[in-house]
This record gives sequence, structure tokens and C-alpha cells, in this order.
Amino acid sequence: MKKIHVISGGAAQGLVGQLQERFAKEHGLAIEGTFGAVGAMRDRLLAGEPCDVLILTGELVSNLASQGQMVSGSARALGTVKTGVAVKKGAPMPDVSTAKALEAALRAAKGIYFPDPQKATAGIHFMKVLSMLGLRDELAPALRPFPNGATAMRELAAAEGEHLLGCTQVTEILYTPGVQMVGQLPKKFELATMYTAAVCTRAADPAAAQALVAMLAGDDTRALRQAGGFEAA
Repeated sequence: MKKIHVISGGAAQGLVGQLQERFAKEHGLAIEGTFGAVGAMRDRLLAGEPCDVLILTGELVSNLASQGQMVSGSARALGTVKTGVAVKKGAPMPDVSTAKALEAALRAAKGIYFPDPQKATAGIHFMKVLSMLGLRDELAPALRPFPNGATAMRELAAAEGEHLLGCTQVTEILYTPGVQMVGQLPKKFELATMYTAAVCTRAADPAAAQALVAMLAGDDTRALRQAGGFEAA
């Protein structure tokens, strides 16, 4: 079966995965996806990696479109994704509803799992939150960064021990077996990121790429997006 190549931020990995079978049945194309921190995915696109459909933050997609990397008018918003806190499935659920409660939960954690603090949207933001709380240096020994949120959540699920926390985008928490979401970051620290899908100018099959974008962002998949953590645009 021929393939369509997707380069995407980790936030959309679960959504793409759930639509693979349907897309293959309707269009006769298998989806081959590369997922990770948005900065790293942008770099892979610019390095020339095969790409038919790109899914990144709306801001990055707009910037890449201005560089001629995206087909004009092909971009569709998938929705906003917030950042949340996770624990291993079955572990006690700490209170993270206020800045004080979040601070206490982080201080009590023996390991904190989160995505790349340089290139991942949630990882960059999480380090800012630690700085705002004055905990960046104090909690350094407990920090467990990974290349992307999905990997961080898988590692959290597999980790031994108690008092472990994770922080990444809600979609990556909801789609990872073995972890459960405690709640979103308190309003003061909220991060809501718009994700957008668009057709790459070097797409081998632009029509098929546009069909995938339409499926990802379509009305008939809205419930699927919402269940996975994408909030209405």
C-alpha cells in the first residue's frame, strides 16, 4: 500500500492513529507518521524529510506557510490543547487546582516527567511555570525530561515507585495507557495551544493530503477530537 507522510507535533499522534484505518480504507493509503516536539518536527520538515501533511501549532504553520512550505489555503484548525498534570494509573490524585496546591504537589514528587524543555511546547512552558513558582533549582534533581510528551507519559507509566508526576499536553496524557490526568494547570499557568493541519507544498499526492486534512479537521471527527483533548477552535 502506498503511503502518505505526516510530520506532526506529539499532541496529534493519538488522533492520527485513530483515523489510520479509516483513511486507508477510504483512500488506499497508509499513514506514515513522524511525531515529536514541535520544534524538532519543524526542523525535520526544513531539513527535507518527506512530508505530505504537517500538523504543528498554528503559529508555526503560519510561519512555514510564509516561507512557501505550505499549500496556500490548505490549513485547517484542529482545536486548542491545554497542558495538564498526570499520575500513574491508580496512583493517588494530588490537588493541582491552585498555584499553592500545584507547588505542594511538585515539591512532594520524587520524579517529574515532561517533554523537551527546549523544543516541545509543553516542556518549554513547564519550565516557565517552575520559574514562576521559584522551584526550578530546587526541583532539578527530580526532573525527568524526554524528547516529547508521549515518550514522557510512557516512561511515567512504566516507572517504578510512588509520588511521580507528569506534565504535558492533555492529548498526550489521554492517549497514553497507564497514566491518568489529574487536571489541567491552574488558570494562572494555563497554556492553550492551537494546532493546525496543512498540506505541504512538496506533497507527492496533494489531493490525498487535502483529504487527510479534511478528515482530521472535519465535523464528523469533532467528537473524536474532543474526546482526545482538542477543545473547539
